[in-house]
Amino acid sequence: MRLPLQGGMPPATPLVGDVVEIACDESGFSGTNLLDPGSPVITHASVDLATGEASELIARLRSRFDFSPTELKSGQFRRGPGAPQALDWLLTALDGRARVHLVDKEFFLVTRIVDLLLVKPTYAAGTRLTQRHRPTAVSLYRAGRSAGPDWAVFLTAFVDLARTKRRRQQPAAEAVDGFLRARDALAGTGLEPQAAAVLDRLSRPRVRAIVDRLRAGDPAIPPPLEPLLPAVAETVLTWSDGHRRVLVVHDEQSALTAGRLGRLQRVLAVGAGPSPLAGLVMADSRDDPRVQVADLLAGMARRMPADGHAGPLRPFLTPTSLRDADG
Repeated sequence: MRLPLQGGMPPATPLVGDVVEIACDESGFSGTNLLDPGSPVITHASVDLATGEASELIARLRSRFDFSPTELKSGQFRRGPGAPQALDWLLTALDGRARVHLVDKEFFLVTRIVDLLLVKPTYAAGTRLTQRHRPTAVSLYRAGRSAGPDWAVFLTAFVDLARTKRRRQQPAAEAVDGFLRARDALAGTGLEPQAAAVLDRLSRPRVRAIVDRLRAGDPAIPPPLEPLLPAVAETVLTWSDGHRRVLVVHDEQSALTAGRLGRLQRVLAVGAGPSPLAGLVMADSRDDPRVQVADLLAGMARRMPADGHAGPLRPFLTPTSLRDADG
């Protein structure tokens, strides 16, 4: 017996007007474990195929490249006998019909440090709506990665600071002290001036105030270690193209709760018009071939060389993927 699907926010009223329906899946999602060297990126893929189109695409993949008749998943696809040729065929078939949002998890953590501790926390963080903060994050990310082991200690201290699961929480004062010690150690490595200035702005009162709000469960602050929400937001903004509403069909993800999606929906609305996020409906990939296609694309994109800087999947990447594209 299957359990009910978790999460989602179906539309409250029938949708009218210019609406595009997309199906999505992710690859590399690891919860709050964002510093696993074996899984440095998460990819969020989306397609605007109709159910019949997706079914036909999968059937043709199976017949051409001898895949098994069970649900076609990205791991099976990648290890198949004709994987490179199958990928080329798939990308040709999806030309203009699919996008991938790539998130470098380490860079995501740096953007969260800026979002939470230097500016006002918002559900728009990590999307094109807050691009003005990207240069600050890039300067710290580039300098930190060349600073040696103190960089990893600093990021780990931030994860400990931002973690809200009770069973793994440090006392607030201890977490703040550990983060600030890591900040001071990183600053002592001689970072370039712009990055050093970022660290100087991480004051104890500000850090403690945010930690207290997180531990009190302030719903106005987006979950700090959750990259899937900004990935969904950026996917919606990409498909909306400034004028369409987007209905998302998504493989089950408990992180995408109705409360979080409602806040995201409101923050994505610009002016008096409706939000581009029309709703999000959960689906089981076993039942929806569109989600299976998104899974294939996300799985292949996550294993691109050089974190997506090159290769045949590059044209599918959203322009605001959370990565240092020039680093």
